[in-house]
Amino acid sequence: MKEKFNKNNLLNDERIIKAKELINDTIKEYQSKFVNKINASSSSMKKNLDQAKTLRGGRLFFPYISSGLGNGSKVLLTDGSIKLDFINGIGAHFGHSLEILRNASIDATIEDTIMQGNLQQNERSFELMKLLISTSKMDHCILTSSGAMANENGLKLLFHHAPGKQRILAFEDCFMGRSISLAQITDKAKYRQGLPSTIDVDYIPFFDWRSPKKSTQKTIQVIHRYLKRYPYQYAGICMELIQGEGGYNIGNTEFFKTIIHIMKNEKIPILVDEVQTFGRTSELFSSSHFNIIQDIDIITIGKLSQACATLYRKNLTPEPGLISQTYTSSTTAIECGYQIINYLIQNHHFGQKGKNIVFGNYFNSLLKKIAKKKPNKVSGPYGIGGMLAFTPYNGDPVKVNHLLMRLFQNGLMGFTTGSYPQRIRFLLPLGAVTNHDIEEAIQIIEHSLK
Repeated sequence: MKEKFNKNNLLNDERIIKAKELINDTIKEYQSKFVNKINASSSSMKKNLDQAKTLRGGRLFFPYISSGLGNGSKVLLTDGSIKLDFINGIGAHFGHSLEILRNASIDATIEDTIMQGNLQQNERSFELMKLLISTSKMDHCILTSSGAMANENGLKLLFHHAPGKQRILAFEDCFMGRSISLAQITDKAKYRQGLPSTIDVDYIPFFDWRSPKKSTQKTIQVIHRYLKRYPYQYAGICMELIQGEGGYNIGNTEFFKTIIHIMKNEKIPILVDEVQTFGRTSELFSSSHFNIIQDIDIITIGKLSQACATLYRKNLTPEPGLISQTYTSSTTAIECGYQIINYLIQNHHFGQKGKNIVFGNYFNSLLKKIAKKKPNKVSGPYGIGGMLAFTPYNGDPVKVNHLLMRLFQNGLMGFTTGSYPQRIRFLLPLGAVTNHDIEEAIQIIEHSLK
């Protein structure tokens, strides 16, 4: 009788193990040759940048083309320069050339298919779903290929559950995505310019930390005004607990619980968009960080999780066929997402004394020192854990973007958030960042402000 195939036997085959060791040792050898160049030049990179502009119909935001080699928080570009990457694909990367993800990717290449899908999935898909359900205490999980699709699926569940209801409540300055339907919710008019109207959205004020009680009361008044104007017409409310694109504004538990109480009384389901916040606060889910996860009906995640997901309660279970897609995600993304989540849990990133909060507090403490020394140039900081920001030059968009480019030239990658005031934000590479990296970033910020 032939021996039954066991994937673990294959993964633990000494030839596979030796191959991994050889690859990892070789990459470490190349990483040891990193020279911390800031400014460099390459005619071939310039040619590629010009080609990218033609191919895309517009230039890249940064003159950035990776060589394919990095070292933790740093990445080597094809022009020979090295950048301290504190934006990480707007939160999608865990770090550069990390052994844990390289090994996960090798394991994924051994699988029989490149992609997983609705019709055919491999074991790790279900293991990732079980992990997300067990940590969130939700009932069901749908894996998907992007944060936008996770949010699209969440909206489908809301409208499917409430046929005939066409309205959604959302926070001012929110961001939910750029698809035709999500652009209707994202509070940025230019993102829906020329697009057809698909969803009726009513915006409510977000929490203002400078006047907690007053801002909460204002939000309650606006909600009641909408509920009176459009009775029984809301399919749901979409909430970011920390506004990723709106300026890294943070709510608080009392504020969210007040809104939740109203929604529960009106039987309006609650969707929390955690695409950017997932894995970056004191808990895996920001809903847990604010102690409201037990009251949430739908949670959407992405970016750091690699394979994105919509988690939901069983009372929202859709009819067959409503949610389906050829590609769930790539085998590599599913494997890497599974490993990242376990890494965060096992390496003490969560809790008030976990690495996320400790690193965030350290970075913010150094940003505060800059703000104290240069009050006419810097205010803040804002954000929490792995999501941090500061406001330079009173948030003037032109000056902020000039500083952003100076930071890049001097070796630090960040990005903007908010409109006016506009801020510079950072998403720490949580799989690699060190105190030394943070100190180096602060030095670059100080130098660039001069």
